[in-house]
Amino acid sequence: WDLRPSARFPTLEMRITDVCTRVEDAVAVAALYVSIVRMLYRIRRANQTWRTYPLFLLSENRWRAQRYGVDGTLFDFGKGALVPFRELIEELISLLRADAEALDCLQQVEHARTIAVQGTSADRQVAEYERCIQAGATRAEAMAAVVDQLIAESCRASHIE
Repeated sequence: WDLRPSARFPTLEMRITDVCTRVEDAVAVAALYVSIVRMLYRIRRANQTWRTYPLFLLSENRWRAQRYGVDGTLFDFGKGALVPFRELIEELISLLRADAEALDCLQQVEHARTIAVQGTSADRQVAEYERCIQAGATRAEAMAAVVDQLIAESCRASHIE
């Protein structure tokens, strides 16, 4: 159910990503998603097909993404090797360029580079927790600091004071 039809709306739901606490990150993920959908639709309309891969290999990449995040590697099926996420995001941006331009969201798609460099909300949460623990905070204090960070980041994103 990483991708599924909505039960209530005539849309597809993407269910695999984490919640983004920065609006620009959420918009980038949405732009990637619609650009991928457009690319797949365009390929299908041109009577072309795409490769299918064994589910266990796709599951391996999902696990690697969850475990290692933007600092990790994913299995590149074409190369038959593990490739750093940051290289793969460049390849994905290049692959989606025409579709992102057609949808007028290339800038948002290219923001994926920023996410790859700066990390995700999960990366920032772990870093805040570790910073607090190293500064002598208890586990509870460190967790509270992470919650405070999430609130502050989410409020900045939505301009809530």
